[in-house]
Amino acid sequence: VQLMESGGDLVQAGGSLRLSCAALGDIFSIRAMGWYRQAPGKERELVARFTSSGSIDNADFVKGRFTISRDNTKNTMYLQMNSLKPEDTALYYCRAEVVITPDEIYAYWGQGTQVTVSS
Repeated sequence: VQLMESGGDLVQAGGSLRLSCAALGDIFSIRAMGWYRQAPGKERELVARFTSSGSIDNADFVKGRFTISRDNTKNTMYLQMNSLKPEDTALYYCRAEVVITPDEIYAYWGQGTQVTVSS
């Protein structure tokens, strides 16, 4: 199983980006999926995620600027980011809890996609 992120770019403050994360491989289903980010010198933090119950958790800093969505038919998750700020600059990671068989559930991380917001 691989998680392939895309969509990171350099954008001016106030701009928008849409990140994508596709889960590839022999997947039975995806139990939970989310976006995390890590800025230089800081710890990795939650941005937004779908929990195993299907609800959405958003970090406080999202504040209506970011929207997480998913297409289960494509095993793909998205993050629409609007009103970007320089402090949103970070490497954005996708994480998924993948059900391989009903008895095998593994967590995977993507390689990250860089988002840079200039002031």
